[in-house]
Amino acid sequence: MMTTQRKPKQLGQILIEQGLITEEHLQRALEEHRNTPKSLGRVLIDLGYIRERDLVRALAEQVGLEFVDLTEYRIDAASTALLPEALCRRYRALPIGEDDGKLLVAMSDPANVYALDDIRTITGREVRPVVATANDVEQAIAKFSGMGDQVEALASEAAEALDEEVSLQEVEAAVEDAPIVKLVQAIMTQAAADRASDVHIEPTEKDVRVRFRVDGVLHEVMHSPKSIQGGLISRLKVMGDLNIAEKRVPQDGRVSLRVNNRSLDLRLATLPTVHGEKIVIRILDKSNAMLQLSELGFQPDSFDRYEDSFRKPYGAILVTGPTGSGKSTTLYATLNIVNQADRHIVTVEDPVEYRLPGVNQIQVNPKAGLTFASALRSILRADPDIILIGEIRDRETAMIAVESALTGHLVLSSLHTNDAPSAITRLIEMEVETFLVGSAIDCIVAQRLARKLCERCKKAYAPDPGELLEAGYAGSRIPDLGELFRPSGCGACSNTGYRGRIGLYEVLQMTEEIERLTVDRAPSDAVKAVAVEQGMKTLRDDGLEKAASGLTSIEEIARVVR
Repeated sequence: MMTTQRKPKQLGQILIEQGLITEEHLQRALEEHRNTPKSLGRVLIDLGYIRERDLVRALAEQVGLEFVDLTEYRIDAASTALLPEALCRRYRALPIGEDDGKLLVAMSDPANVYALDDIRTITGREVRPVVATANDVEQAIAKFSGMGDQVEALASEAAEALDEEVSLQEVEAAVEDAPIVKLVQAIMTQAAADRASDVHIEPTEKDVRVRFRVDGVLHEVMHSPKSIQGGLISRLKVMGDLNIAEKRVPQDGRVSLRVNNRSLDLRLATLPTVHGEKIVIRILDKSNAMLQLSELGFQPDSFDRYEDSFRKPYGAILVTGPTGSGKSTTLYATLNIVNQADRHIVTVEDPVEYRLPGVNQIQVNPKAGLTFASALRSILRADPDIILIGEIRDRETAMIAVESALTGHLVLSSLHTNDAPSAITRLIEMEVETFLVGSAIDCIVAQRLARKLCERCKKAYAPDPGELLEAGYAGSRIPDLGELFRPSGCGACSNTGYRGRIGLYEVLQMTEEIERLTVDRAPSDAVKAVAVEQGMKTLRDDGLEKAASGLTSIEEIARVVR
């Protein structure tokens, strides 16, 4: 008895069944297809009916193969190391994991039988191809390939080249070897691709651990053989112009590096530990210094209040918050707006994080006697219009900042306090006269950084009214909220549920009433109550508004706002 083979579905039929196009869309695309050499799929993309990913998914179904979205798939790093990078790029294929004993290989062209044969031979494994877009495969190869090969090469070479007994000249020559240079470049390339702000290279008893801080949270990315420790640390110290012979005391340095056409400034800090020197690399992405204030997360009313202050020719503006809350980014973004040819801008920083064109930046150097206070006294004799003080740490700096604001200068600075009203109390505790604080301060901005929900995987849910009241929502607002969103986790956000960060802002303007409270040494709670009456939005309220609009979750607001 003969069996008839089932006819494969047409591409248009699959796309209609998936709800991606309508019958009318298909007919219009077919008419266009008849008058052009383009494939039907390409016509549908050009007409804006589907995306490349939709087409590849439909074509995979047409030939009976599984489609994998690599931006959401959790790729197994150990599997990617099974195939050399050159071959991955040649065949546009990448091993991504295992399934039922077979090696899963993502390919943009799974019909390439020569590629499949080569992959089986080289890996010695049975292969199951899955389909992915060419762009996704290329990005995954750039992110995952090559690390394993370079680490293995280092394990053998570094053990001999960087023995404890070799001379400094031999060490310096060895750290210029290609494998070590490539490893450092590979780590920094992956860190940049993962949007890391810091890279931690930590020797342990048995190996070397590498971790990235992404969106404020540390993630472990690799463990390397102990034998590469000397080469890796020495290479980084040479790049940062540090003393590679000195391993007993902390050192810090700076490196400029180009990664994937992006210019990165790296700040290196070494720490002597019982297992050897640890290095922390702060990645200062120069594009962050060029951010616009409008991109940072200010709500329109808060931005208007802040703009009223920085557009004035004089007065003091303070940005407050804990370490890592984005104060420097806000200050730099403000400088980018006021930085004009007719203004003389001078900054005193410790350290200078980003180099700004058209701005005179001074790095404090306490060993040479150049402190915030001594630098500021010199600056005031140099005819400045705008002064940025990296941080107000003591009474002397605070007094100079306040007096500068009262004598016709616009002064920008940062302070470590939990909220905006507390900054007034902090200055008074530094023994700055209350009438000077009230007269000089024009605006105080408190801020935090909250992680943004991943747009690909965030999930809507109906919150419990009790949960909302506990989070801080006013009872009168709860009926209007509708649904909120919570994190889920996918490949695009490394299964964290969050991708990127947004600022939360509390902008306090120095009004007559608040100035009077300042002079009377009123507690910060009283100042806060009056400021809220006058329209100030608190950090929590700003965060809750952003949660209500789906930008973040109420759990994240609770984490960053106490």
